[in-house]
Amino acid sequence: MTYLRSLLRRSRVRLTPFLPLAAPLVAPLIGAPVLAAPGDYFRITVVDQDTGRGVPLVELRTVNEVRFYTDSNGIVAVGDPELMGQKVFFRVTSPGYQFPADNMGYRGLVAAVTPGGSVVIQIKRDNIAERLYRITGAGIYRDSVLTGQQAPLRQPLLNGQVMGQDTVEVTPYQGKLYWFFGDTNKPSYPLGQFATSGATSLLPGKGGLDPDAGVDLTYWVGTEGFSRPMIPLPKPLGPIWVGGLFTMKDGDRPHLFTRYTEISHGESVVADGLAEFNDEKAVFEPVCTYPKEAPLRPEGHPFLAENGGQRYLYFQATVMGAFPLVRAVPDRAHVTDAARFEAFTCLAPGARFQGSDTRLDRAADGHLIWGWKRDTAPLGEDQADKLVAAGKMRADERLNALRDVDTDEPVLSHGGSVFWNPYHKRWILITTQVYGKVSYLGEIWYAEADTPVGPWLYARQVVTHGGYTFYNPTQHPFFDSDGGRLVYFEGTYTDTYSKIKDLTPRYNYNQLMYRLNLADSRLSLPTPVYRLVRGDGLVRYGTREGIDAGGLWSSVLGIPFYAVPPGRAAAGLVPLYANQGTLTLTAPAAGATPLCYVLPATPAAAEKTAPNIVPLYAFHRPGGAARWYAPDATGLPEGVMRDDLPICRVWRNPSSVLALDWQAKAVTME
Repeated sequence: MTYLRSLLRRSRVRLTPFLPLAAPLVAPLIGAPVLAAPGDYFRITVVDQDTGRGVPLVELRTVNEVRFYTDSNGIVAVGDPELMGQKVFFRVTSPGYQFPADNMGYRGLVAAVTPGGSVVIQIKRDNIAERLYRITGAGIYRDSVLTGQQAPLRQPLLNGQVMGQDTVEVTPYQGKLYWFFGDTNKPSYPLGQFATSGATSLLPGKGGLDPDAGVDLTYWVGTEGFSRPMIPLPKPLGPIWVGGLFTMKDGDRPHLFTRYTEISHGESVVADGLAEFNDEKAVFEPVCTYPKEAPLRPEGHPFLAENGGQRYLYFQATVMGAFPLVRAVPDRAHVTDAARFEAFTCLAPGARFQGSDTRLDRAADGHLIWGWKRDTAPLGEDQADKLVAAGKMRADERLNALRDVDTDEPVLSHGGSVFWNPYHKRWILITTQVYGKVSYLGEIWYAEADTPVGPWLYARQVVTHGGYTFYNPTQHPFFDSDGGRLVYFEGTYTDTYSKIKDLTPRYNYNQLMYRLNLADSRLSLPTPVYRLVRGDGLVRYGTREGIDAGGLWSSVLGIPFYAVPPGRAAAGLVPLYANQGTLTLTAPAAGATPLCYVLPATPAAAEKTAPNIVPLYAFHRPGGAARWYAPDATGLPEGVMRDDLPICRVWRNPSSVLALDWQAKAVTME
């Protein structure tokens, strides 16, 4: 986006992005830069009060609006001569963090600034995720270097002459991590490199840094030392972007592939295809092109899963946010033929979205058939909105409709990733929210699902960026630690698409890394409680844990409600037990494992409730012993009667869809 934005700011003279003819020539500087001694600076270190770790991207601003920003160690080097020997007030701010206010309401501190002096201050984290460091750009550890502190990177100031870098794609390959980035800024001219940048890093435990410490990138560079194009198409008309990076065994060894898209200056697609990495030349070379009218192709951040004895690469489509509703068999014949891709969709086989004329796939009883269909268009959230408005489908027939677990407001996914998590034993989603709905394109949300296609429902915000954009986030599952308890994700921090005018020096248009601790009780989100029937005809209830262990997915009838899964007790919740076909708050035996966790029937005095929290009742036929459990009688046999008092409170299920890809099991990408 920097490339297109820069062109608009210039005249109508046509420029070649890789050979800027209008660039003035200047003589190179002679000799190495001369730095002041560390003892000439006053060092301020800002740390997370819970972890003691330095916090990057904290602004310290003086009363005359001089701004300093902490580097990836959480350090600021103050060397301004007019501040030395003075007591200086620094206002302390950072998105997702807060500094306590004094009795006048000012959030900051007074420090006696002296050469060689230092102070450590603590800042409270409101974000659930912890900001770790900046991955790309100049001056990642600038202030640490100035003050003589240790930095984990080999090149802590400028690497590959990269000043700014867009969206990341990364995957393990050939015993390393292969990283590819979008448009890349350089020091010497406003227009940088727009044919994809690339780098490698060593894996943790195999010579690479621990993901808590950083990522030490080795860029592929050109003769001048600047990050070079990784897809050097002849005479490109605009930027070349990549997506859907994956490895696939072809012959006797794995090969690396990516989708590439050539974009014109007017942001229209010029070429769209699949490219393969040439290990000897260290560039991607086109393998095939996809028809412009084809609805399916590799996108997003894929994973490999086995389903019914067949392996598939799962992808995301742009129209579907971060949900992995596209798949292809991992062989050359399938991934090069767009017509052989499949979408998990409710459109009729072979159909395309055509507004109110869209052909939907309905069964004889009228319900929508969601399933895997070859060469059929997926259904995006905005497209589903239009079909609901046109009366073609009901709102409760949507496949996935993320909602804020606290407020029940919609969360419209825009980009992100889904991967299997071994700690929670569920698929987890990291996504950002569409600007202009509930939030803006800078808030990151977390959700879980029992299968890759869903149901995805309740989500929680884990990061905010204070009005700044943070788009195209992705989790890095190869960095998971402690059995998947700690997960790592990055995204692009930029002013693009925001109303921000006060740009953050060095950080703007670069990649930030975050860490999320899944043991945090705030991530104990409600997941489905399934109604199922066994061979004896008795209705029972179960969560993914029991149904998966018992191989009971084919017995599932529906999802009457949501509750917090077993093993994730949190403050304010009580255990709900299953005893044969009965649900009760009383343990059937000492040491019994709860089915799930729910809210007490009566809200606490200070409890704030949202519309998604509803009472759970028992239903029965007059004179019968069988029991059904649900917030209401929807979908239950006719003639059932409801008990007068609720058992507890649970989270409602607003969807009538029962579409599960329960056979999908994650496997390591080849």
